Amino acid sequence: MTAHEIDYNIYGEEMQYVEIELDPQEGVVAEAGSFMMMDDGIKMETIFGDGSNKNQGFLGSILGAGKRILTGESLFMTAFYNNLSGKRKVSFASPYPGKILPIDLTEYRGKFICQKDAFLCAAKGVSVGIEFSKKLGRGLFGGEGFIMQKLEGDGMAFVHAGGTMAKKELQRGEILRVDTGCIVGFTQDVDYDIEFVGGIKNTIFGGEGLFFAKLQGPGTVYIQSLPFSRLAGRVLASAPQGGGKDKGEGSILGGLGNMLDGDNRF
Repeated sequence: MTAHEIDYNIYGEEMQYVEIELDPQEGVVAEAGSFMMMDDGIKMETIFGDGSNKNQGFLGSILGAGKRILTGESLFMTAFYNNLSGKRKVSFASPYPGKILPIDLTEYRGKFICQKDAFLCAAKGVSVGIEFSKKLGRGLFGGEGFIMQKLEGDGMAFVHAGGTMAKKELQRGEILRVDTGCIVGFTQDVDYDIEFVGGIKNTIFGGEGLFFAKLQGPGTVYIQSLPFSRLAGRVLASAPQGGGKDKGEGSILGGLGNMLDGDNRF
C-alpha cells in the first residue's frame, strides 16, 4: 500500500481548516460535507468506501463501503484529484470548534485508531476501516460501542478534535483515565478498556457518567476537551423549549435586558 505524498498547511485557531497541495496525479479522500474550497482544475469524484485498493473489484468495494455503515458514516466518500500540470490546492474545514490533528501513519507503524466521527480527510491510498473491540465491557459501555475507526497505510491523515487537544505519551504500564467521549484516538499498542466509576455517591450524584475509559501504555493518546455530544447537549439544554422564549442569560435584567440587547427577531 503506497499513499500519495501530499503537502499541507493548517490555518486558523478555533475554527481550523487544512489546505492540501496536490502535485499532478495526486489525490485526497474526505468525508462528505468536509469540503471547503478548491482551485480550478481539480476533479471531484464520489467513490464507494475510501478507494484505497483499486484492484478489489465491485464486491470488495461494496464490502468496504458497508463497513462504513457500521461506524455510522455514509456509504460514500469524496475523492479530489489533480489531473492537470502544476500544483493545485484543496481545503477541508473543521465541523465545529476545535483542532485538526495531522497524522503521519509512518510514525505509528502504519496504523492509528480514532473515534468514528473524528476522521476528516487523508491522502489517496490510506485505508479507512473499522476496529472491533474484543472486550465486552468496552463494547457495551464505551459510548462508541464495539467499533472505532482505524486508519492504515503510509500516508498523511487528518482527524478533528473538539475544543482544546491534549497529547499524552504513556509509558509501559502507565494508566490514564478519560471520559469516554473525550478520546480522539490512540496508537495501536495502547490497551483500551472501560472501568466503573465506583461509589454510590459518584454513581448517583456524580454527573460524570458511570464509566471511565482506561488507557494503558505504552503509546500515544490524543484527548479532546469538547466532544460534539457534550457541545450539542449544552446547546439543546439552553434552547427555548416548546416554542417559548429563551432564558435571558447574560443580563441581570432578564427579559427586559433582551429588549435592549439589539438582537430581537420577531
